[in-house]
Amino acid sequence: MHRRDFNRTLLSGTAALALPGLQHLPAALRVDAARISLHLTALSQFGKNPQGGVSRVAYTDADRLGREAALGWMREAELAVSIDAAGNLVGRRPGRDASLKPLVLGSHIDSVPSGGNYDGDVGSLSAIEVARTLAVSGTVLRHPLEVILFENEEGGTTGSHALATGLTAADLDVVSQSGKTIREGIRFLGGDPDRLASVRRAKGDIAAYLELHIEQGGTLDEAKLPIGVVLGIVGIRHWEVTVEGFANHAGTTPMNRRRDALLVAARCIDIVNRTVRSIPGRQVGTVGWLRVEPGAYNVIPGKVVFGLELRDLEDAKIRELFQRIRGECLRLAREGGTTISFQESPRANAPALTDPKIRRTIADAARRMRLATLALPSGAGHDAQEMARLGPVGMIFIPSVGGISHSPKEFSRPGDIENGANVLLQTLLALDAQ
Repeated sequence: MHRRDFNRTLLSGTAALALPGLQHLPAALRVDAARISLHLTALSQFGKNPQGGVSRVAYTDADRLGREAALGWMREAELAVSIDAAGNLVGRRPGRDASLKPLVLGSHIDSVPSGGNYDGDVGSLSAIEVARTLAVSGTVLRHPLEVILFENEEGGTTGSHALATGLTAADLDVVSQSGKTIREGIRFLGGDPDRLASVRRAKGDIAAYLELHIEQGGTLDEAKLPIGVVLGIVGIRHWEVTVEGFANHAGTTPMNRRRDALLVAARCIDIVNRTVRSIPGRQVGTVGWLRVEPGAYNVIPGKVVFGLELRDLEDAKIRELFQRIRGECLRLAREGGTTISFQESPRANAPALTDPKIRRTIADAARRMRLATLALPSGAGHDAQEMARLGPVGMIFIPSVGGISHSPKEFSRPGDIENGANVLLQTLLALDAQ
């Protein structure tokens, strides 16, 4: 992908290709938006918090109860539902041609602590509603259909990672936000961590994957546009950065004799901000946590550890930014009489571009419904990022009011949810017809 792709604006109707079979689609087929709203309200009761959002963290009682409700709705949509060995909820509907690979819809319903009622939920419940719409109308696709509600997306796309890459013993030993290890959490949800090999899929095992999601940013809402066509999902890399100086008495050590690890760390954090802003693009860099030792008023900090995160749609740009940051921080460490080291996390999310044909199909489906679209990258990670290892993927965004997400104040308008679910439905039908 060229960087100019980031600057593309509206995908006009004339730009969308006339794809084979579109003229035969049942354009009048529409989801029941009231039922999606009803299910969103019902799901919001599991893990409800006083602020009006949810704390439905993966592997908690609230998560399990929410999944039980979703499983019931999947069965009402005439999907054959099972819990796979990784703990994912998988609903299946046969197609007319059993030799074809499945078309897959999906998302997640677990939340961050003190999260909102739309992140993941909108895509999951809309996918179920699409399946129900097909069942009620008697529409049978050529391809088999799968609706997957992935477990523990917020804790590192665990469920989709199990499908696309597999979980190692070290992955299973990680302690999740719930306090359970991933291994314990999978068992808690009805999976079997001893049979994870049965979950793994190979590249080419799916015909395509589609995910509807709230944008979680403010681009669509500010532009007053109803549909986002996602260009790709950014790569995410983490480094644990350690600055070591010398802890000494804060009252008796002159300013020019100090080896202050926190002072150097603060200057490095400023370098992160300035470096990421220094070149054009939508890349972002964040220092999200900091640990100071020994952590007393009267002791000069001798050691500081902080977390560096870089995100972009191009892995080469992430690497370029990191090398610039590292070089500047090494210089600052020397000047401050300290040392600095960088330890990269082994679990990196690689950038995942969406499929150009699926992007055109989404834009064309929206155009036929007289909905304007905007091409934009996803700054957040999603299960689609993992599923891109298995086959072509596409993502549809709807506006997040005020650009707010991971918050009880997260909100997407019912009309925007309806639009997104109908674009999901029509895109699915178009892909099946091609």
